[in-house]
Amino acid sequence: MSDALTAALTLLLATNRPAAASNLVAEATGLQIPAAITAPPVAATNDPVELELKSIMAEDDAAQQDIERLVTQAENPKDPLLAPQPLTLGARIRERAAPVRRRYERFIAEHPRHAKARMAFGSFLNDIGEEEDAIEQWEKARTLDPTDPAAWNNLANVYAHIGPVTKSFPYYEEALRLNPDEPVYLHNFGTLVFMFRRDATNYFKCDEQAVFTRAFELYKRAIERDPHNFQLAADVAQTYYGWRLPEEGPAEERRKAELNLQNTALQAWTNALAIAATDEEREGVQLHFARWNIRGGRYDEARTNLSLVTNEVHAVIRNRLMKSVTEHESGTRKSP
Repeated sequence: MSDALTAALTLLLATNRPAAASNLVAEATGLQIPAAITAPPVAATNDPVELELKSIMAEDDAAQQDIERLVTQAENPKDPLLAPQPLTLGARIRERAAPVRRRYERFIAEHPRHAKARMAFGSFLNDIGEEEDAIEQWEKARTLDPTDPAAWNNLANVYAHIGPVTKSFPYYEEALRLNPDEPVYLHNFGTLVFMFRRDATNYFKCDEQAVFTRAFELYKRAIERDPHNFQLAADVAQTYYGWRLPEEGPAEERRKAELNLQNTALQAWTNALAIAATDEEREGVQLHFARWNIRGGRYDEARTNLSLVTNEVHAVIRNRLMKSVTEHESGTRKSP
């Protein structure tokens, strides 16, 4: 991986930090939690089967709220010495989730062909880090109702995380075939293509630059449908770290291509900044501004960008970039 891409992926974490609850559940259970789309809400009905499922899903929601509170308390304890260790937190999460899991299991034992119930149960399992069991439920839901794009999307997400990644490509394609205008599917597929470039080149039978183009096209379609999604806008801007410039040809043309790339990337980050909702997001964008300004030799601008980053969560990357500015100015560093 190039230095530029390594730095880009480091900054990706600065701009798109996972939710705190997901982080701590992952630490407690040893698993990351990918994004998933749950089953749609149960429609108003007097059917006792559907009413029972609705009741279970309501208990599911309540359990998730309690788990989020447990995680928040563990992350921000009044007395750090009394904060539960990850193993203890994981046990508390599983204890709270257990009665909901039993209700889902009983319901599915009685109604094994209820695809919506399996979708909901799969999402519950995924939320508590039980990804293998979530896969089992979603695969059965997909078999029972192959026209539901959410099942294909959710499975693609989890296969991208725990493997095999190669299954994610056709699953995302099927989700988009069933619902080509869903921005979540477009965004997820774009991220898969961008992050798993080698697998994408093998799947699509193309070179790496064509993979970047495909990822960008997926992101572009997503952002057209969801223009106020900050994470999506940031992911679009991330793609410019991967664009390769011509290595041959007149120096002036190569210089113009480089300047055009820098300006386009800065504009993409400007678009993301315009819809950033938190100081943390806005400061994360300033880190990206700084990196592109360092690349362009605009060190004063980069220092200005970094001066706007004050949140401790960004301190490591900010200090690294500030060191890069100093090294460039002193001539002791040649690469961006």
